[in-house]
Amino acid sequence: MLTILGFAMIATFLVLIMLKKMSPIAALVLIPALFCVFVGKGGKLGDYVIDGVTGLAPTAAMLMFAIVYFGVMIDVGLFDPVVRGILRFCKADPLRIVVGTAVLAAIVSLDGDGSTTFMITVSAMYPLYKRLKMSLVVMTGVAAMANGVMNTLPWGGPTARAATALKVDASDIFVPMIPALAMGLLFVMVLAYVLGRRERARLGVLTLDEALVEETETVLVGAGATAQAGGSGTGGGLADEAAGDGFQGLDPDRPTLRPKLYWFNALLTVVLLTAMIMEWLPIPVLFLLGAALALTVNFPHMPDQKARIAAHAENVLNVSGMVFAAAVFTGVLQGTGMVDHMAEWLVDNVPDGMGPHMALVTGVLSIPLTYFMSNDGFYFGVLPVLAEAGQAHGVSSLEIARASIVGQPLHMSSPLVPAVYVLVGMAKVEFGDHTRFVVKWAALTSLVVLGSALLFGIV
Repeated sequence: MLTILGFAMIATFLVLIMLKKMSPIAALVLIPALFCVFVGKGGKLGDYVIDGVTGLAPTAAMLMFAIVYFGVMIDVGLFDPVVRGILRFCKADPLRIVVGTAVLAAIVSLDGDGSTTFMITVSAMYPLYKRLKMSLVVMTGVAAMANGVMNTLPWGGPTARAATALKVDASDIFVPMIPALAMGLLFVMVLAYVLGRRERARLGVLTLDEALVEETETVLVGAGATAQAGGSGTGGGLADEAAGDGFQGLDPDRPTLRPKLYWFNALLTVVLLTAMIMEWLPIPVLFLLGAALALTVNFPHMPDQKARIAAHAENVLNVSGMVFAAAVFTGVLQGTGMVDHMAEWLVDNVPDGMGPHMALVTGVLSIPLTYFMSNDGFYFGVLPVLAEAGQAHGVSSLEIARASIVGQPLHMSSPLVPAVYVLVGMAKVEFGDHTRFVVKWAALTSLVVLGSALLFGIV
């Protein structure tokens, strides 16, 4: 019964948000609360929610201060040269813009944090998509898939979880998988090319006049100030285009620029990302310290600090609110035992004849399971069971571990991943529209990674 209710709860949530019958934040709260009553554990709803909030509180704190930190770095002009170069390459060609989105997302993903990737990528590309009337779900979909492939880096999370759960070395999981993951990333680039050609065919070969090209090249990222989740932001020296097309760019002469502090801000960011990769301190603490230091040095006067915080407050509130709403969903799913019963049902229904092919089974199961479950739930709850079943048929734990990370391209668009709300919120895309577009392509990307791993004899 718990298995059926668990699948029914997830299906109800997805259907309602894709049909736009409920907002994601309302569905994340009300649907699990209702199913908790159906299960007969309504009296424990408070405990489940508190447990879920407790588990996701560090993530919410990290997102809050990461948004403030990168918002300040964007305001002061840290990313202007990088973004300007990418925009020069993209110009007004939809094909180049979509491919540029994939390349930028993949490069920024090297820091191992999805929220950071989406803030920088969307902030850089959003003005071009809006100005040229391109599909915003193409931008969110391509960015999510590129980040999903790169999320398998040893410091990205899934690989480390698999290594911990199965007591193997993370490098032994990741390094042999590099060829398969490279094929997955190549597939994302090819897909970006195809989607870009589709956008070019729909919109035609676009050209911007000289003034607009110059302006486009100076359109710079504005994670908190320009691409607010849920509304258009103000602040940061915005120079809005005519209201007709919704194009927003940052004034290259905006008062928040700090050119004399450029190298300080660059060094601070490098140190912050290095500390995050090396795990010198918990990530929420690092971003808290980084945001405080960035505000203090760049904006020493209190009114200026308050103005910067206010400029990014709406994005912070929307994202953190969504995370805490997701805590209700995960809390009920785990607290009632539904997620455990769903996992057991799937494992128990694997045919006995598939025993020698448990690596393939693990890879296939990782695609839906990491979408419907948190990474912690899958890697610490389900993966050990799959590994044990594999060992009984002579399949090594390393093969199982490698196969377990192939579902990450789809996982990054899961409603249980807080970073995806940063992505769709900043892009002003409905979560249901993003889901409807990305699921088929992300699942296909995961299958390409799995097929490549089988072809190369990695799993």
